[in-house]
Amino acid sequence: MDHGGHGGHGDMDMGPKCTMNMLWNTQIEDTCIVFRQWHISSKFIFALSCIAIIAISIGYEWLRAYQRSVDFRVALALSRNKDRPVSGRSSPLPSDHDAEEAGLLSGRAFKAKTLIPVPVTPRALRATLYGASVFVSFFLMLVFMTYNAYLILSVVLGAAIGHYVFGGHMDVDAILSGGAASGKGMACH
Repeated sequence: MDHGGHGGHGDMDMGPKCTMNMLWNTQIEDTCIVFRQWHISSKFIFALSCIAIIAISIGYEWLRAYQRSVDFRVALALSRNKDRPVSGRSSPLPSDHDAEEAGLLSGRAFKAKTLIPVPVTPRALRATLYGASVFVSFFLMLVFMTYNAYLILSVVLGAAIGHYVFGGHMDVDAILSGGAASGKGMACH
C-alpha cells in the first residue's frame, strides 16, 4: 500500500524528544528537567541548566536560613511580650514513667513546654516560607530523580555552596544540649 509520502513522517516536527532514564546516566542532549519545556538540546543549554540548578539549590539554602531568622525574630518578639495571652497552653503533663524515660534516654529532665499562639501575620509569613521551602525541596528531588550524574552534582554543589554561605553561624549550646532541631521539615535534602 502506498501512503503517498506519509511513510516515514521525516519532515514532521514532533517537538522536543525527552528521554527518561531510570538508571544512573550522563546523557546530555534530549534530557528534560522536570518539565517537557525544559528540554536540553545542546551542551551549552545543559551547562546553563546546571548553573540554574546550582542557583536554585543555593536559593533553597538561603530560604532555610531566612526561615530560621524569621522564626528567631518571631520567638524573640513573643518572649518580650509581657502580657502573654491566657490562651497559651502547656503541653500535657507526662506520667512519672514518661518523665523518667525522658531523663534516661536524653540525659535531661523532662520540662513541660509552654505554647504561645503566633499572631496571624507572622504565622502567615512562616506558613508561606514553609510552603516555598517544601516546593523547592521537592523540585530539587525531581531534578535528582533524572538520575543524571551532572544534574545530581549540580544539586549537591549548590547545596554545599549555599550551606557554606548561609550556614556560617550555629547555636552551640542548643546543639550540645541536643535541643537543636534540624529545621528541615518535609525537606528532601
